Amino acid sequence: MTQVDLLIKNGHVFNVFLRKFVDTQVTVKNGKFYWINQDLPGIRAKKTINLKGKYLIPGFVDAHMHIDSSMTTPAIMGQTILKYGTTTIIADDHEVTNVAGIKGLKNFIAEPSPIDIFFGIPSSVPSTNPDMETTGGKIGVKEVQELLKDPRFICLGEVMNFKDMTSPHKTLIKDIIKVCREEKPTMPLEGHVPAYAGEDLAKVIYAGVTTDHTEQTAALVNEKIPNGMFVEVQLKSMLQEVIDTIIKNNYFDHIALVTDDSMPDTLLHGHLNYLVKKAIKMGMTPEEAIYISTYTPARHMGLWDRGAIAPGRVADFVILDDLHDLSIAAVYKNGINAADIKEQTGYQFLPELRHSVNAPKLLPDDFVAKTDLVANGEVLANIIQLNPAGTFTNHIQEKLEVKDHIVQWQKAGLALIMVQDRYSGDGHYSLGFVDRGIVKDGAVGATWAHDHHNIMIMGTNTAAMLKIQHQLVEQQGGYIAAKGDKIVANAKLPIGGVASDQPMSVLGTEIGKVRKTLQELGYKNPNEIMSFSTLSLLVSPTIKISDKGLFEVKSQKKIPLFEEIK
Repeated sequence: MTQVDLLIKNGHVFNVFLRKFVDTQVTVKNGKFYWINQDLPGIRAKKTINLKGKYLIPGFVDAHMHIDSSMTTPAIMGQTILKYGTTTIIADDHEVTNVAGIKGLKNFIAEPSPIDIFFGIPSSVPSTNPDMETTGGKIGVKEVQELLKDPRFICLGEVMNFKDMTSPHKTLIKDIIKVCREEKPTMPLEGHVPAYAGEDLAKVIYAGVTTDHTEQTAALVNEKIPNGMFVEVQLKSMLQEVIDTIIKNNYFDHIALVTDDSMPDTLLHGHLNYLVKKAIKMGMTPEEAIYISTYTPARHMGLWDRGAIAPGRVADFVILDDLHDLSIAAVYKNGINAADIKEQTGYQFLPELRHSVNAPKLLPDDFVAKTDLVANGEVLANIIQLNPAGTFTNHIQEKLEVKDHIVQWQKAGLALIMVQDRYSGDGHYSLGFVDRGIVKDGAVGATWAHDHHNIMIMGTNTAAMLKIQHQLVEQQGGYIAAKGDKIVANAKLPIGGVASDQPMSVLGTEIGKVRKTLQELGYKNPNEIMSFSTLSLLVSPTIKISDKGLFEVKSQKKIPLFEEIK
C-alpha cells in the first residue's frame, strides 16, 4: 500500500506529450505528481478531489516577462498572477538592474514569492552604451560570471544591442555571449530583434541568439522558425495573420505565449490566461493554446520538472470549469491549493533602492527650447513621431518658427519632451519634440522610462511639466499625469523609481488613472503607458531620446535637435 497526499479523479487531464485530454486519475506525493493512471491499485490518499468532469491542466509557465516592468515586486507579482493559473515565470529584471546594478538586482529578487521564479541574466545594462544613456548600474562579464553560478538564472536576458552584437569587432555583448556559451552551453540566449530580417536576422542568429519575443508578423515568424529561432508571442503580436501562420505550419513546438510587459491595471483582470483565451478565440484549439503556455516554454527553458502532468514533475495545476472560456475553478502550487497559501510580508528592500532619484529640481527656464542657429526665422527640427500602435516611432523633420532664439514649438501642435539624468546628481538633460503625443493641455512624466529609467516628461503645458519633475524628485519616483497645470494622477514607485510595494489593487487603480488621463489628453495608442515609456528605449526603432539626446536606433547615431535650413 502506497500513501499519497492527493488523489484527483473523474477529470479530463491534459497530457502534453499526446497533446490531448485523457480520462485518468492523478496522484500527488510530496509536492510532485506521482502515479497517473486510470487504475491505481494499492494507492491510499490523504485527500481526494472529485473533479466531476472538470478539466485539469498544468500550471502556466511564462518564459519571458519582467516583474519590474509591471512596476511591482516578486511577492506581489506572485500573489497577483497565481490566481490566474501562472505558477512559474522566467523574469528578466533589467529595469531594477539599470537603476541599482547587480547589488540592487540581488536584493530585489530575494523577496519570497508564492510562485516559482527563475531569472534571465540582464545582458544589456545599459541597453546601448554610456555615451548614449546614463544608468545607475552596469553589467559586464564579471557580473555575468557571478550570476551564472546562481541556479535561479537559467537564460541570458534579452540581448538588445544589434550594432554591438553583429559588429566585426570585439564588444561587451559578444564577450557576454561567449562566457554564457562556455559556462552553460545549452542555456537559451534571449533576443530583442524587432523587425530584423534577411541578412540582419542571420547575423543575430549567427551571434548566438536563440529566441525572439518582439513584435512579430507572419513573414517574420515564417523566417525565424525555419532558421532555428524559438518565437515567443506576446499580446501585441497576436495578430490574425500570425496565429493563422502558426496553425497552418504547425509551429506549436517552436513557440510560446509570453506576457513580456504587463501593466498593473491589466493585471487586475488576467495574465497569461488572457493570452490563452485569446488564442483559442483566434482559431487555436484549447489543446494547442494550453500546450504553448505550459510545456513548450518549460522545455525551451530547460525546466524539465514542470509544464506537464507526469510523474516527478512539480504538482502545479489548474482546474478548469470550462475548456473554451478557460474559467478557473482552482489553482494548485506544489499540490497545495493557492487559496491556502499564506502571504509573506515584511521583506526589506535596500536603502539604495528606496532613495535612487538623485536629481536637482529644474526651473521654468529649463523647459524653454532655445537655439543659437538663428535669432529670428526658422529652424529644421528632428522630431519623434508616434505610431497609432506599437512602440516603434518615425523620424520626421519640420520647420519651426524662432523668435529671439526661442523655438515656437507650440504653434506646430507638438509636445515637448525632456529626459533628465537622475543618477549623477548634476541633473543634465536633453529636450526633444513629439508629434502625435499629448495634444491637449497637460503633461505626463515618469521615472519608469525604459531602459535607463531617467526622469522623462512630455507635455504641452510647461508649468505642469515642472510640477511633475519636482514631484518625481520629492517622492523618489513614479508615474504622474496632469491636466492643465494640475496633477490629477500619481502612481508612486519608491523602489528604484520603477516598482511599488502597494497591493496590485491599489497600484493598478493608480496606473489606470494615469492611462485614462493620457487618453483624455489625446494620446493615441492601445498601450499608452508602454508607448510613452519606450520613447526613451534606444533599441526600439526608429528614433528615441535619452538624457544624452536624440538617437537613430539602428545606427546609434546621435541626431541634432535643430538643423539650419539650407
